[in-house]
Amino acid sequence: MKKQEIHLDINGKEYTISAFPQRTLLEVLREDLDLIGTKEGCSEGECGVCTVLLDGIPVRSCLLLAVDVRGRKITTIEGLVKEGELHPIQKSFIEHGAIQCGFCTPGMILSAKALLDEKPSPTEEEIRIALSGNLCRCTGYQKIFKAVQAAALR
Repeated sequence: MKKQEIHLDINGKEYTISAFPQRTLLEVLREDLDLIGTKEGCSEGECGVCTVLLDGIPVRSCLLLAVDVRGRKITTIEGLVKEGELHPIQKSFIEHGAIQCGFCTPGMILSAKALLDEKPSPTEEEIRIALSGNLCRCTGYQKIFKAVQAAALR
């Protein structure tokens, strides 16, 4: 198989890369574009660590081929920072101690952003459901839920 030219819209910036069609979005983000905020966990779509937003919807970048997301808007954790200022959800995670090792944090924050974009005042149950596909081994989730609730109030 030979490489294809792929045009991607990531964090509002246009990229053109040459990649083999079987490369995942995760691989392209990390290896070709040096957007390493998106992490690789299970590589099977189970842990949520590689979550990015595709047209505002949380998706597992380890399961998507880069060629299949052409023409779509991709947001990574790096795309939440505007003019050097952290997104309110990022600030809330810091303020509420919702970060320990930080490995799951980008996926959690992007899933929370998608939820708050759709439902600015979610219930605790809605937060739990929205984050249910993101696994954390460190925090026990309570601080994460509190951080999302606090971000909703901003």
